[in-house]
Amino acid sequence: MPRGKLLDTATLRAALKGLEFQRQRIEGQIGEVQRLLAPRRRPAAVPATAKPKRTISAAGRRRIAAAQRKRWAEFKAKQAVQAPKGRPKPRKPGKQRPKSEAGQG
Repeated sequence: MPRGKLLDTATLRAALKGLEFQRQRIEGQIGEVQRLLAPRRRPAAVPATAKPKRTISAAGRRRIAAAQRKRWAEFKAKQAVQAPKGRPKPRKPGKQRPKSEAGQG
């Protein structure tokens, strides 16, 4: 502001409005920086509006168990069909093992 000159009221009011506008802008920027610096809060573990945990009835558990037993029975039956029949023949007492089985190769 110039010294020694009289400023009229309109000029002072305009200057005041400009300064207030700048202050609001700066305060907004300060708030944004403070928000970025603030520690992040974790949301509550269970919000108040969360649905209660679903439970399953005993009859439902029985149906699930029966279905699982059926799946396992089918799986084991399929494995039995694919498995080779019988056991491998035992080796003769005097015969040497091949090198690959003996762990030398």
